[in-house]
Amino acid sequence: MTQGKVDTIVKEGIALIQFFHPQSNSLPGSLLMNLASEIEKAGKDKQVKVIVLKSEGEKTFCAGASFDELMAITDFETGKKFFSGFAAVINAMRKAPKFVIARVQGKAVGGGVGIAAAADYTFATEAASAKLSELNVGIGPFVVGPAVERKTGASAFAQMSINAGEWMSAQWAKEKGLYAEVYPTISELDKAVNDLAGKLALSSPEAMAQLKKVFWEGTENWDTLLSERAEMSGRLVLSDFTKKFIENFKQGVR
Repeated sequence: MTQGKVDTIVKEGIALIQFFHPQSNSLPGSLLMNLASEIEKAGKDKQVKVIVLKSEGEKTFCAGASFDELMAITDFETGKKFFSGFAAVINAMRKAPKFVIARVQGKAVGGGVGIAAAADYTFATEAASAKLSELNVGIGPFVVGPAVERKTGASAFAQMSINAGEWMSAQWAKEKGLYAEVYPTISELDKAVNDLAGKLALSSPEAMAQLKKVFWEGTENWDTLLSERAEMSGRLVLSDFTKKFIENFKQGVR
């Protein structure tokens, strides 16, 4: 349990993939690869018509990269491998021939914003503020950047990337296209997620698969692109700046 978990339940054509980590649903490398694997598996399952991605708890959807794992990175290959986990999740969501619905019940940071952006349809609550904090850590939102920019546009992506310490409200995220719909409460969020998932489970799988291809046209190079972006982060995470920031963060120093 301390390492987190990923669970999948398939019912009535809906694959519910849920992840959890005790540190605000942050994502260490093993959890990222498990999550990517479950998404790929659901995409290939003929019984699955739609995928719903969610996390446990209420306050935080996903806190992004695991700081404990970032601190443990001592060489380029390990750094690249870690950030390739986020690339694997985003590419699994992109390539799955099923629509992926994201349920964002709370705050999203860094990689969590990337996951919200890579979904085909994202529901959120009013508490689901978002920020790309990578620049503060001494890196940048390189791997998640293409997914975020695809949803929000270059201007909003740049705003989030540069003003890395600023929380953007859920309403702002909706206005920029990151979230499709925003609800006051988690119960209302869940009803909306369930309603849409139920409708899609009864829709034509072939039509949805073709629509998904249309929606993601122009991203065919992302296997290579996100790997290159993972290399960028893998190098920067070794910098003295990043190591010092993470150590201060863990000690409560800002």
